[in-house]
Amino acid sequence: QVQLVESGGGLVQAGGSLRLSCAASGRTFTNYVMGWFRQAPGKEREFVAAIRYSGGSTYYADSVKGRFTISRDNAKNTVYLQMNSLKPEDTAVYYCAGDYRPLGGASRERNEYPYWGQGTQVTVSA
Repeated sequence: QVQLVESGGGLVQAGGSLRLSCAASGRTFTNYVMGWFRQAPGKEREFVAAIRYSGGSTYYADSVKGRFTISRDNAKNTVYLQMNSLKPEDTAVYYCAGDYRPLGGASRERNEYPYWGQGTQVTVSA
């Protein structure tokens, strides 16, 4: 079992930046693909970004490409989401998710991630 705890959310003005963190515990971080998803009120939870264990492969939703950066520190069992040039439409609860993939690859589908954090609220004011 893997436990994930997000932090770093908050209120920021449009154009500002935030960095989210997700700390993993309970099992080795090895071979886990880590993803960030978000859910705005009244909307489905959607993919934001993912990163493979090596950190060499990253994946982004088109809506955040060029503004958000996912990274990880495997020594600290932590994954990050640096969010720049934030827009009001980025307002959502952001969730960290983990998926054990020893053979590689990464998914954008939330149903393929068995481990989830509790979420952290990000609010971007106009």
